Amino acid sequence: MAKFFGGIELGGTKTICGIGTQDGEILAEKRIPTTNPADVLSRCVDFFEEQIPIFGHLSAIGIASFGPVGLSAKFGYILRTPKEGWSNTDIVSPFRKVFDVPIGFDTDVNGAALGEWRWGAAQGLDTFIYFTIGTGIGGGGMINGDFMHGLSHPEMGHIPLLNLRPERFPHSAMKADSMPSKKSDKKNAPIKPFGSLDSLSVCPFHDDCFEGLASGPAIEKRWGSKAENLDTEHPAWEAEASLIARAMRSVICTLSPQRIILGGGVMEQSQLFPLIREKTIEELNGYMDLPKIDEFIVPVGLKGKAGILGAFILAERAMG
Repeated sequence: MAKFFGGIELGGTKTICGIGTQDGEILAEKRIPTTNPADVLSRCVDFFEEQIPIFGHLSAIGIASFGPVGLSAKFGYILRTPKEGWSNTDIVSPFRKVFDVPIGFDTDVNGAALGEWRWGAAQGLDTFIYFTIGTGIGGGGMINGDFMHGLSHPEMGHIPLLNLRPERFPHSAMKADSMPSKKSDKKNAPIKPFGSLDSLSVCPFHDDCFEGLASGPAIEKRWGSKAENLDTEHPAWEAEASLIARAMRSVICTLSPQRIILGGGVMEQSQLFPLIREKTIEELNGYMDLPKIDEFIVPVGLKGKAGILGAFILAERAMG
């Protein structure tokens, strides 16, 4: 008997609900703006109920959500998140109340990583990293074929990007002459090089993190225009590549992945890939031997589909 899975890719801007199979076929799909929890979750429940007369009862449901999320304590919850109105939201319970099926739950980036692993750019690999760079920044993936679950899940979007060299970050606010004096204006605040980063971060938790400085909203704050409206020759892209390459250096040196996959709305700017590859090599400064760089830092293989396909795999895994 055919198994039909319900999948949800819960993103910071949009939510995708779908019905699919073990073979990765998407049979039905609906896109919902990610507004408030009550509206979004009820519309997802309604979507699945509408599909049951067509496909029959679901075998399982997989939910891949923006985070941070609870994977052990407070399983199924979004925890303290920059997304306004979503902190401490119970994501799984509304579906358990209606559908008596196993429910798989993980981060949106781990969901997308699963999709890329089975059908996309990570096929045949057991240690790789997937980043989404868009409204927020998150990283997931596998080490030796398993998710990186420990205390919780990785929060690679919040790794610090301090001490950026001004010659590699072409923006006047980052020049060396903008360095703060030794007397900080904030009582007991640490002195940071390129202190103007503080005013550029869009993260409410950190003034120096990857997401705060390189996400889509950070680009808009720095340059006064949304990323998609900037010309391909705009200096924003070299600045963005410098920030991303700094993060790539940290991930490569920490996790030694076989491949890094970059997705998300910002990475639809294809001119970024050559810049990121070049600057990542510069960041490593000859310290590590990499595979062919064009095959090491790559775009997604499942453009726009990795998250929902990964949610189906989460559903399949929840069945044991």
